[in-house]
Amino acid sequence: MAKDSKPDSAEEIRAKQARVIKVFESRPEAAFSTKAASAVVGDGLRCHFTQDDETAVMDMPEIMGGTGTGPTPGFFARAGIAGCLGIGIKISAIHAGLDLKSVAVDIETDFDDGAMFGLGENSAAPLETRLAVTITSDEPEEAVRALVDRAMEQDPWFLALRDAQKVVTDVTVAG
Repeated sequence: MAKDSKPDSAEEIRAKQARVIKVFESRPEAAFSTKAASAVVGDGLRCHFTQDDETAVMDMPEIMGGTGTGPTPGFFARAGIAGCLGIGIKISAIHAGLDLKSVAVDIETDFDDGAMFGLGENSAAPLETRLAVTITSDEPEEAVRALVDRAMEQDPWFLALRDAQKVVTDVTVAG
């Protein structure tokens, strides 16, 4: 689908999914991928993030020393989790032949912002994240709930939030 074009119908999406699944079944190695991206912070706190042909600008609010010229990194993290889960539920529903009119995912995250400065006993990691999923559908509730449970077990960014993962860091200091 090209940018800003009409969304595909459920039948078109299901056909695209069937083609991808067929490829992954016949060549399992095709299912593995790596995404490379780069974030650069120069003067101030404004961050330019690039992945392929896509870019995003992040900044911190003025009270934290930024200029407020873009959303915070946390905005994008929450957008990624909520968006990935909402899209993942819709993908799963279309694949299963269930009609979901809409999927809304609300996300709330609690922080101890002082921990970013080493204050207090808490970690700078989120203290708690709450997700509320609201689905509009005429499908049987038990089928929708089972679908959401399956979708959450297959959703990359929901799982990244929920489960610990291996993180490898390499630091280079250049002159």
